[in-house]
Amino acid sequence: MEFETAKAKFIQAWGTLGSSWGINRTMSQIHALLIINTDPLTTEEIMAELKVSRGNVNMNIRALMEWGLVNKELVPGERKEYFSAGKDIWQVARQIAKERKRREVEPILDVISQVKNAEGDGKEVEEFNRMMQEIEDFTSKADTTLDKFIKSDENWFYKTLLTLMK
Repeated sequence: MEFETAKAKFIQAWGTLGSSWGINRTMSQIHALLIINTDPLTTEEIMAELKVSRGNVNMNIRALMEWGLVNKELVPGERKEYFSAGKDIWQVARQIAKERKRREVEPILDVISQVKNAEGDGKEVEEFNRMMQEIEDFTSKADTTLDKFIKSDENWFYKTLLTLMK
């Protein structure tokens, strides 16, 4: 497959995959473009490559920076801002897990701690409390697993994965 075709296909696929991570397609496509480029890119270069508006690029670059996936770089003698993404895919996966934990797991654990053990009588209250306990147990285990993944190194993860697959 010719390079430009392969590059376009990868960017499209990464954009689709990003939706599974809870980020929008354009944000994922910008991330894909930055991780495969050897040099940092300007807003204008990203706009031209992906055929998206300046506002869309700026908004999504800002979001990627909030996620900890993209960095702003200063190029000596240049007034334009340049952006790059980390190339270590292991670190990228851990950063995404860290952000998803912060945005999704921690808030639901907070809500459950507030609403569990609702007071009252009847089957509905009993069922509500039972479900809150189940959700809390599951989410706490997921939280612990994510913590281990975020703090782990690549070798630990692969050893653990191989152990689970046996």
